[in-house]
Amino acid sequence: MPTALITGGTTGIGRATAELLHARGYHVALTGQNPDSLAAARRELPDDVVIVRADARVTADTDALVETVSQRLGRLDLLFLNAGVFRPAPVGDVSEESFDDHVAVNFKGQYFTLQKALPLLNDGGSIVLTVGVGARRGTPGATVGAATRGALLAMLPSLALELAPRRIRVNAVSPGATDTSLFDKLGVGPAGRDALRATIPFQRFGSSREVAEVVAFLASDAAGYVTGQDVAVAGGYGLGA
Repeated sequence: MPTALITGGTTGIGRATAELLHARGYHVALTGQNPDSLAAARRELPDDVVIVRADARVTADTDALVETVSQRLGRLDLLFLNAGVFRPAPVGDVSEESFDDHVAVNFKGQYFTLQKALPLLNDGGSIVLTVGVGARRGTPGATVGAATRGALLAMLPSLALELAPRRIRVNAVSPGATDTSLFDKLGVGPAGRDALRATIPFQRFGSSREVAEVVAFLASDAAGYVTGQDVAVAGGYGLGA
């Protein structure tokens, strides 16, 4: 049975990926740190899904997570580094606390989760990073979110080369506007959603399942010759001049 660890797996894209991979025969472990979303995941996902409360900011949580995954799953075939935060604000309004929090979760937390989980990853396995089209395409107010997600993208080629001798493939998935609870958290109302939708060539938002399908492909043998790539799942957003 293939195995997968998904950080930030209790909601949105992470949750959809956990559901998809489990349905395809994976033994899945996922993380979250919001009590409500953790409770919902434990209530709604199959009993054999391993759900771990872990905060990417806290190294001790990461150590405990890796120990739990080692005990429950043994080895890993997929590491999906999906946890992240996004709190948009103009440059002049970004606090040092918000800046540090973005770095701690989006970059430092994912980096050290990778480092600590790497000994569990099978040769020939797969690492997938969630980046987002905002790392390449500008959005006002997204400087810190884009920079910290973009840090993962910047390390992608070096990491892919470093792990190539073990045949571990390292790729990124970059969702565009995806219909998740993030819109509600950011207070984006109907008018804002309509305006955003109008910028997308497909004239619609993506679904978490559509992103999950790309992650599943990158984890599969069908992508056995794909490494160091960033796959945009964005309905053509940003292609125009």
